[in-house]
Amino acid sequence: MWMIQKVYRQLRDSRIPWFLFYIGLTIELLIVMIDKSNYTNPIEGYLFRITFLLFAMKLVLTGYDRKEWIGIVLLEAVGFISYRVTGANDMIRIVTFVAACKNIPLKQMLRYTFYVTLAGCLTIVLLSVTGIYGEISLTQAYGREAAETTRYVGVEAAEETRFTLGMGHPNALSCMFLMLTALGVYVYFAQMRWYLYLFLMLLNAGVYALTGSKTSMLITTAFIAGACAMTYCRVLRQKAFAYICGALVLALCIGFSVDAAVCAQRVRDAQWNEFFYLNPRDNSHIVALGKIDRHINGRIISLTDSENNDGMIHTWSAFSCENNMNYFFDMGWVKLFYRYGVIPGILYVGACLALLWQFYKRKDACGLVLFVTFAIYTVVEAHLVSAYIGRNYLLMMMGTMLLMQQKQQAELYQDSRRTGKDTL
Repeated sequence: MWMIQKVYRQLRDSRIPWFLFYIGLTIELLIVMIDKSNYTNPIEGYLFRITFLLFAMKLVLTGYDRKEWIGIVLLEAVGFISYRVTGANDMIRIVTFVAACKNIPLKQMLRYTFYVTLAGCLTIVLLSVTGIYGEISLTQAYGREAAETTRYVGVEAAEETRFTLGMGHPNALSCMFLMLTALGVYVYFAQMRWYLYLFLMLLNAGVYALTGSKTSMLITTAFIAGACAMTYCRVLRQKAFAYICGALVLALCIGFSVDAAVCAQRVRDAQWNEFFYLNPRDNSHIVALGKIDRHINGRIISLTDSENNDGMIHTWSAFSCENNMNYFFDMGWVKLFYRYGVIPGILYVGACLALLWQFYKRKDACGLVLFVTFAIYTVVEAHLVSAYIGRNYLLMMMGTMLLMQQKQQAELYQDSRRTGKDTL
């Protein structure tokens, strides 16, 4: 028994846990890149099992205190219930990954994620523009016309050509630009200057010219402007008010998403009535939702596109169900509660709030901007809500910040105040 404990301590104190984690993270990031390309991964499920085992071994070789073990066991139990109900092991994998992030330096992890993701995206683009693999553009109808014109009158939607650069869809290209911009700025926030923000703005305009994706362009613009403001208005970094506003934005995003899930059918009916009878025949609340829906390309009424109105509130349940794993739509917060269940969804929102609290304690202003940007983006897009762990950088932040000992956090914070650099 003594020998086993000695060997375990030697393994735990060696570089093996570090290597196990980064091998698993690398595979997860490559899975994301393959998903963004035109290639269909036939062994994706097997790769998920491999990464789960790697992160589980890292977890076993990491020291946790009693409270942390209780939290991990409880969350894994919830994940197991989710697996038994839905047949998908996403939550078990996510909990294991987040727990395995402990003792991995956050900036090191995010910097590695940034460069691997950037290299993968550039490879996809290069293969596409050289004609080796992947379509460079996509010609189809993108819904620029009024929805009533195509849905009720039957006018055929006009097609247009937009660039994908090997990523399957223009929105995927613009989405990855947003993710790389957010991650790159967060990692190198201390070195960012106005001319670098201007350069990113110009790149953002170029990506919009290629893809025509207004949503990603506007949200990327907001992120760059917010990060620039935090760079030069240092007083905002210290104010609790800014972080309270971040929590309010998260609450508004989730509240709007729940409201959309409740009222989607009424919004659809009101739009139909307004077109045919020139009167929505509903209250101002539904009319306002309908106007918002027109600006987000019909994402609310898209919840009524299936026979069962998948995504609407009546299709939500405590732990979801197997059928909910196979239907997809864009609204990310709605997808969170629809696909994984209300209880896992509430746990994730709680973890987000705990992460925001850590941003405030560390006065991590760029983290606040990134957090708010992702919260808003998830209203209209489901990029962060998926089985692909490498998509959601917030999970990495949760694993590092929420599992860091308070004494260690205090030491790092004091060190950052003294040196002016983020030492996490």
